[in-house]
Amino acid sequence: MQHPAVPELAHTQTRPIHWVATATAVAGVVALSSVAQPGSATAAQSATGTRTESAPAAVAPPGTTGVDFPLDCGPVKAVVVKKATGDLDGDGRPETVAVVHCDAPMGTPPDGVYVLTRSAAGGSPRLVATLVDPKDRLTVTDFAIHARAVDATLLGYSTPDVPSCCPDLKTPATWQWKDGAFVRSGQAGAHGV
Repeated sequence: MQHPAVPELAHTQTRPIHWVATATAVAGVVALSSVAQPGSATAAQSATGTRTESAPAAVAPPGTTGVDFPLDCGPVKAVVVKKATGDLDGDGRPETVAVVHCDAPMGTPPDGVYVLTRSAAGGSPRLVATLVDPKDRLTVTDFAIHARAVDATLLGYSTPDVPSCCPDLKTPATWQWKDGAFVRSGQAGAHGV
């Protein structure tokens, strides 16, 4: 019988201490990888000699708390029922679009849609545009921000005689920032509910 040239290795038989050591090593690698993250990827590489500027620090979107929305709610308060955030004007700072109505105990109060922004210094939120005025007696559904545009479906009334409970018109609407103002499209698409 011939003896192997290499003696048996001491660690060829696993023992509980080996599993503990392996688990500790794996946990260390996972913890280290969660702390040391690579930089964000970019789609284009900068040319040699070209100066690249760092992106502006992320600015939090404006909140709706404490904002005085232009609604006359009488003894009840205005309530934000929906909101979405996104950079609508392309300045690198997100805006907040809020759907607001009076917190009426009965019925379907009309909605207002308002755009909020904040200064570059990150000051308090301020109202910069009204997309839907509550005086128009509209209810906002299917509300979202997509591709720097505000999309919504507006439920309304064909005549003042239609009861507030039962809107009979459904209109898709989209607002986009163009030439310093929000421009609405989709007005011609009104149809009966």
